Amino acid sequence: MEVNMKFYIGDIVQMKKPHPCGENKWEVLRVGIDFRIRCMKCSHLVMLPRAKFEKSVKKILDRKKNIEEKDNL
Repeated sequence: MEVNMKFYIGDIVQMKKPHPCGENKWEVLRVGIDFRIRCMKCSHLVMLPRAKFEKSVKKILDRKKNIEEKDNL
């Protein structure tokens, strides 16, 4: 994963390791110094520090742009 990658609320990311339910796709619910993500299969919520989240992300599957950026285009 790229260094200083930008993440937005609503992004769907694939993690390196799957959740115990078998899914490895997560929706980003909160960004900042901490990230809150939700499992796409069982809806389990997890809060991770930014460093651990960025290290665990394999790729971004679906990109949701920030509303403010859409207004500026």
